[in-house]
Amino acid sequence: MHNAAFCAVLHQPWRINQYTFFDIGHHKHYFNDGLNKRLFERIARKSYLPTLKIMKDLCEDNEFKVNLSMTGTFMEQAKKYKPSVIKALQDLNDTGGLEILGETYYHSLAFLTSENEFKDQVNMHKKMVSDLFNKKAKIFRNTESFYNDDVAAAAEKLNFKGIVTEGSEKILGWRDPGYPYKADNTKLQLFMRNYKLSDDIAFRFSSRSWEGYPLTATKYANWLKNMPNPFTVIFIDFETFGEHHWEDTGIFEFLKHLPREARKDTGVEWTHLSNLLSKKFVDKINSPEFISWADMDRDLSAWLGNEMQNSAFNFLRELELPVKATKDLSLIETWRKLSTSDHLYYMSTKFAGDEEVHSYFRAEAYQGPYDAFTNFMNILQDLKSLVNDKLTKA
Repeated sequence: MHNAAFCAVLHQPWRINQYTFFDIGHHKHYFNDGLNKRLFERIARKSYLPTLKIMKDLCEDNEFKVNLSMTGTFMEQAKKYKPSVIKALQDLNDTGGLEILGETYYHSLAFLTSENEFKDQVNMHKKMVSDLFNKKAKIFRNTESFYNDDVAAAAEKLNFKGIVTEGSEKILGWRDPGYPYKADNTKLQLFMRNYKLSDDIAFRFSSRSWEGYPLTATKYANWLKNMPNPFTVIFIDFETFGEHHWEDTGIFEFLKHLPREARKDTGVEWTHLSNLLSKKFVDKINSPEFISWADMDRDLSAWLGNEMQNSAFNFLRELELPVKATKDLSLIETWRKLSTSDHLYYMSTKFAGDEEVHSYFRAEAYQGPYDAFTNFMNILQDLKSLVNDKLTKA
C-alpha cells in the first residue's frame, strides 16, 4: 500500500492601485478593490467552487483526503467577495476529509523581516483556522515552501510537528523525497514535495507537446502505485483546476476519477500529512541555504533575485518598527498587506520559462517588472510619509 498526500494552496494577494510619483503624500487608497473583486469572483466561478464541490463529494464517499494551505488574504477576499467559497470549504471540512496546514497569514517573507513578525503572522493564521474550522494545524508550510534549518527551528517553537518544503536535490542529494526525514536539529518531520509528479498536473496537464500527454487518471494512478517509496507528497496551486487548466482540458474529470483509480487493487491510500507523522525517520536533512518551490532555481530568487526586489523588500522591512510604533491597527494591516510576497514576485526579471510564469501572474496588474517596482515603491513612500505624520503628531 502506497500513501499519497494530495495538497494544494489557496492564495490571493491584495493587488494595489496605480500610484504615481505625484500621488505621494496624498494618501490615496492603495488597493485595487475593483480588480481584486473581479479576479476573485472569476476564479471562484471557474475554479474554487466547482473544485471544492468535487473534493467534498469524493471525501463523502471516503475515496479521498486533501490537505489545504489557505492564506489569510485569500480568506479575507472570500469573505468580502464570495462568502460561498468559505461555506464550501467548511462543507469540505465537515466531511472529515480535510486537513488544514499552517501558513503565514499574509503569505509573506515575514521570516526574513523579523522573528516577531513571523510569529505574529503564524499565530494570526492559527486563530483564523480555529475560528473558521475549529481546527489546529499540526503541519506548517512557509510561504511558497521556502525553507532552511532556521525556518524548521522557528516552526518547532510554534508547536508544529511537521513542515513541508520542496523535494529539491539541493538538500536531498541522491535521496528520494518520499521518505520520512527529520529536519536537522529539531524533532520535526520534513515532508518533501515530489515536484515531478506535482508539476505533471500543475504545469504539464494540458501541454500537447509533453510526452506524457494526455494525462489520464488511470495513467497517473499507475505512476503512484509504482512508486518505490512509502509515500508521495503532491503539492500544487489550487487554481490548477479550472483556472490554469480550463474545464475543457478535462482537468475536472481527471480529479473526479483519480482517487478511485488510485485506490483500485489496494494500490494507493489517500492520507492527511499528520497521519504520516508516526513513521520512523530514515535520515536527517540539513539545509543551511534557503530553498523554495518557485522557478527553476528553487530558491528565493523569485522574490529577491534582482536589485529592484531587494530594494523594495529592504524598504518594506525598514518600515516595520515605525509602522508598529504608531499603534494604528489600520496602518499595521496595510503594511502587512503590502508584505505579501506577490508584490516582489511581480518585479522578477528572469528569462524563458520562469519569466512566462511571472508574467502570467503579473499581467492582470502590470505591463512589466519595472512598472511593478515603480508603483510599489511610490506606495511605500506614501506610507512612510503617512507614518511619519502620525509619529510627529503623537
